[in-house]
Amino acid sequence: MTSNGASRQIKPDPCSFIIFGVTGDLAHRLVIPALYNLAQSKLLPDEFCIVGITRHKMADTELRESLMKGLRKFATRPVDEAIANRLLGCLSCIDADPSDPGSFDRMATQLEALEKSRKTAGNRLFYMATPPSAFAPISQQLGRVGLLREDNGYWRRLVIEKPFGTDLASARALNHELLKVADEHQLYRIDHYLGKETVQNILVLRFANGMFEPIWNRNHIDHVQITVDEKLGVGHRGSFYDATGALRDMVPNHLFQLLSLVAMEPPARFDAHAVRSEKAEVLAAIQTQSEEEALRNSVRGQYLAGRIGDTDIEDYRKTKDVRPESPIETYAALKLTIDNWRWAGVPFYLRTGKALAAKRTEVAIKFKQAPFAMFRDTPVDRLSQNYFVIGIEPAEGITLQFNTKVPGPAIAIDGVEMKFLYKDYFKVEPSTGYETLIYDCMIGDNILFQRADSVEAGWQAVQPFLDVWKNLGAEGLEYYQAGSDGPEGSAALLIRDGRNWRKPS
Repeated sequence: MTSNGASRQIKPDPCSFIIFGVTGDLAHRLVIPALYNLAQSKLLPDEFCIVGITRHKMADTELRESLMKGLRKFATRPVDEAIANRLLGCLSCIDADPSDPGSFDRMATQLEALEKSRKTAGNRLFYMATPPSAFAPISQQLGRVGLLREDNGYWRRLVIEKPFGTDLASARALNHELLKVADEHQLYRIDHYLGKETVQNILVLRFANGMFEPIWNRNHIDHVQITVDEKLGVGHRGSFYDATGALRDMVPNHLFQLLSLVAMEPPARFDAHAVRSEKAEVLAAIQTQSEEEALRNSVRGQYLAGRIGDTDIEDYRKTKDVRPESPIETYAALKLTIDNWRWAGVPFYLRTGKALAAKRTEVAIKFKQAPFAMFRDTPVDRLSQNYFVIGIEPAEGITLQFNTKVPGPAIAIDGVEMKFLYKDYFKVEPSTGYETLIYDCMIGDNILFQRADSVEAGWQAVQPFLDVWKNLGAEGLEYYQAGSDGPEGSAALLIRDGRNWRKPS
């Protein structure tokens, strides 16, 4: 996401795109389709190769056929066979396993040979499409054999998928291990939410329009709601989810990325260092709550059997690989405050859950109520609420909710909405959401990627909730029916403050 629009069309430097976990779901479903879309848009280097790293020896043709099959299944646009064949025709397969250090020495030799034949100039992008447990071992071996060393003008970058740690201590430990083998500028902690155009547009909305920034503060804003609701249940991810839960899975990454963009101070300039510094600072300003405060300002729920559309959803605890008495939450709602001048006294309400009535991701900014004393002699006794809503999924756009007079001789006021939808104004090819992020990795623009201090600040903010929930076990866990709006306690979290969750229009 470069600041210079024209530079978006330049081709990246020649490079090797090296994928660990290439046989997995992430590579097939998202990474390869994103590379295909970049190839179709002519945004890949002319001198380029893909290297798939597998734990066991595999023929190039076998891997190529598997990825081609995945591309045809998961592509977001019609597949041009010539482009697909050209993209996957530059693929090679190398076997390497961190439990066998010698395999990384062999991989280094093979990469050097490939780079000479493909003329990729020694530039390497290592993509970790692996389980989190493999991040540190793979990085250690890459560092040991010198594959992350930057010499003679070439670059080496390491892309790491979420989740980045499971709590504050593990995030710090992982950062420590990575920074032993690579510099911070080489690390790209990727969060696909930041690949969404609407999320990136929050920066432009705030700082490129003179009408918003003057009222973007505690004097005018009553509170902020951030919602990430999902209709799907846990499905086949029972083992992962029962060790993770909704809070770990969504809040320190996705929801905090949205919060930081909404709440950050204006950066001095539009570059990676300035933007990431402001995002890290606002996350560090989130009040660290005591155990008592964390319990009072949070709600956790777990879904029971229900029906969503034409699909029957079974109890979470009956899902394969989920413990029969699991205390893991499938829904989490938090009330947070930010201890700085701009946001003093403005609560931020966050919620996310699975098996809910509708899929919805949005940021709703509620402005303070206007005085209605001038209307006391009319039938008007209250005004509609003023919201500025940034819709991210499923409808990408912006909604402004305000009051206006109803036509007629009498004074009657009603709330109306003005809507801007991306699809109505811009013709954009369907994408995976990874295209911008992968392109930015290749051109060395890390403005959309988390820095170590930002990651740790996020975990610092949620750690009290993790601790108190762990200590309580299943005590205090609420239950909600699949297909509902979530546990009753979520509504009560706002009602006690005289507020309500915004209902979708």
